[in-house]
Amino acid sequence: MPLVSSSARSVLNPSLIPTGTRDVLPAEFAVREHLRGKLSALLHVWGYQGVELPALELADRLHPQDDKAFKLIDSDGEVLALRSEFTTAMGRLVQTHYPHGPYPLRLQYGGRLWLRTQTSELGRLREFTQVGAELIGVDTPRADVELLALAQAALEVVGVKAELEVGFPGFVDAVLEDAGLHGPARDALHGAIDRKSGADVDLLARTHGLSRDVTRTLHRLLDLYGEAEVLDEAARLAHGERARAAVNHLRDVAVLCPFPLLFDLGVSRRYGYYTGLTFRAYTNGINQPVLGGGRYALAGGLPGAGFAIGLERLTRAIPPGVPPQPEHVLALDLPAAQAARHAGLIAELAWTDDLADLRKYAQTRGIQRLLQGADLQEVGA
Repeated sequence: MPLVSSSARSVLNPSLIPTGTRDVLPAEFAVREHLRGKLSALLHVWGYQGVELPALELADRLHPQDDKAFKLIDSDGEVLALRSEFTTAMGRLVQTHYPHGPYPLRLQYGGRLWLRTQTSELGRLREFTQVGAELIGVDTPRADVELLALAQAALEVVGVKAELEVGFPGFVDAVLEDAGLHGPARDALHGAIDRKSGADVDLLARTHGLSRDVTRTLHRLLDLYGEAEVLDEAARLAHGERARAAVNHLRDVAVLCPFPLLFDLGVSRRYGYYTGLTFRAYTNGINQPVLGGGRYALAGGLPGAGFAIGLERLTRAIPPGVPPQPEHVLALDLPAAQAARHAGLIAELAWTDDLADLRKYAQTRGIQRLLQGADLQEVGA
């Protein structure tokens, strides 16, 4: 039985469900429930309390995913949107229920999200599931390290070995500002630097008439990748107060973090949204991050930070044999079924006395033993 359920395109009649959605079959359902349980239990013991958020939201043109969200109109003419990301919804929850704290506030969530368009990223359908955590009300290096350590623990608890890459989009913006870049040129260079495209940087430098010194500085941003020593090189590029503050913050994080971090200081994605460090976790065999997060500001300037794990992508990253499955037997009577369940087995109950039918069914289901009383029989015996 395949671990990952078939997409809508591979079922007999693909028109029965929308493109970008799919059925989750029993094998994958068991894995997803296992992952959700493990992650939720871990977040709970770290002090992150669970909340649930409505799938329907009021449509808002200022929502960061407004142009990608499904829109609906209710019977009163109100325009609604299906939830397309969690951070904005969590911000609304905090403002509604915890406007005065107490802070720091630690919350966890999980659930489905919907987008009007399907991206090419692995595991990113139009309907997908995330589990995540948010730490609200504090913005110290210790708070950032807590989230990095929690992210690492979350992947470890489900058996995934991954490396965390830390960025700081505001650092790139500060270096560009210090170089005298503003307006469209600065925006375009953010994209080129984030793509690690030296060719695009050169093209934009020529287009906007940048000096050789500025162009050389931009290329140095592309190379700021590595362990903590890369912060020394970043410090040499930090001429202004914002850039120096970013480097100093990352140095504090590197010192406090109990495990080595990889720094990618050319990361510039969503630089206007993130207010501090960002991070992503990568594992072997998957060219997209299995976890991502960062620091941001809620309305009113309240600091927040968090991360989300895509369940579809995580399902592809876990090692074989997770979760371990107990033996599955077919019990011929109720007492036998109860005894098997008490012993930790999965026991289905026979519906007939016709042993031929039961053996045929068991072979079809991959059940290897029948149980009657305390007597276990091989299905093929």
